Amino acid sequence: MRGERVLSTDELTGVQALERKHPDLPLAPGKVSRREFEYIRHGTRTFILSRDVARGRVIAPSCGATRTEADFLAHLQGVLATDPLATRWHFVVDNLDIHRSESLVRLRKLQSRGFGG
Repeated sequence: MRGERVLSTDELTGVQALERKHPDLPLAPGKVSRREFEYIRHGTRTFILSRDVARGRVIAPSCGATRTEADFLAHLQGVLATDPLATRWHFVVDNLDIHRSESLVRLRKLQSRGFGG
């Protein structure tokens, strides 16, 4: 329906930021490229992604150190801001607690009254 958006939203947690400890080994005749196995860890990140089902695009991706209610709320606010003319949003999510939080209920109530974005 015109003005409606359907998005599938999920988190990618614990994504490791890795760096190779040594440069790749130089090529040699008859040998394929070789790489040392050791790496340096730079911690983990969490990505929150919303895919527009109809358009096949990722909308307003989020990246941070945590996956909390506040992180998810901020992500949704960023997604909603991408299309202020949308009349209705449908988010497909799993049953994670942060997807059913009080802050999302408040956001929904504000939007139904024409406030927020």
